[in-house]
Amino acid sequence: METVTASYAGFWKRFVAYLIDGILLGIVELVIFIPVLGMLGLGIAGAGSNGEDMEHAAGMLLAFIFGPLLFAILAIAVAGWLYFALMESSVKGATLGKMALGIRVTDLNGGRISFARASGRYFGKLVSGAILYIGFIMAGFTQQKQALHDIMAGCLVVNK
Repeated sequence: METVTASYAGFWKRFVAYLIDGILLGIVELVIFIPVLGMLGLGIAGAGSNGEDMEHAAGMLLAFIFGPLLFAILAIAVAGWLYFALMESSVKGATLGKMALGIRVTDLNGGRISFARASGRYFGKLVSGAILYIGFIMAGFTQQKQALHDIMAGCLVVNK
């Protein structure tokens, strides 16, 4: 298998692209969380206000807190996965942050990656981060500027 002879995107360029994506996803998270926080406030304010016994009030409070909170956490996790996997497997091969910096994700031959490979790369970032972010830092030291999740998914991040 031949590798791409393109210019590999370095650590700092990738880092800034990831920051841009993080800011954009943070905005989406706020849009999801603000209504949930409002619902939590209403749930806390209403729990036990009608003289209900403490057990019923505690049950209602837990339902008002954990139901929307679990939904919001799940929605945010799915939104992050779909954002990265759909954008990186698209024709552009890049998230908005990567597009802004002129870089894209490819397979080892310079081709477009599949949604499955992009998903594997995304979930591989959990491993890269779990080991004290060493998996991310590897991009500054490997020959093809690959982070651990890139190696795991068989991907490269290249300059356009």
